[in-house]
Amino acid sequence: MNVLLDTHAFLWWIDNNPKLSSCASGIISDAGNAIFLSAVSGWEIAIKARLGKLMLPGDLERFIADQLAANAFSGLPIQLSHALHVYTLPAIHRDSFDRILVAQSQLEDMPILTADLQIARYPVEVIW
Repeated sequence: MNVLLDTHAFLWWIDNNPKLSSCASGIISDAGNAIFLSAVSGWEIAIKARLGKLMLPGDLERFIADQLAANAFSGLPIQLSHALHVYTLPAIHRDSFDRILVAQSQLEDMPILTADLQIARYPVEVIW
């Protein structure tokens, strides 16, 4: 199964945070699943780190690249079709990062691994 990580799920996984559900942990650790981190999550992490809301060790670009490699995650680029698809989404969530994730989930036919109840209100498969 292909699975799209929400930003918090990625961060909780790499930090071994107990907030990550056992179901989510099982999905991520199952080698039969392909786990994707969206470029929008990289953008969100960069902004939060720059604002001092998120502390990361060392160089951000190296850190993310190392985590993707260490966990066998794949990056998912933002395509123009993803960005344009946001226009079709109902105004449920004001978070632009999450709206791109919803668009990617819909267009790439991937469930989103997230604890965000607002995302679950969209017509997407949510795993938590």
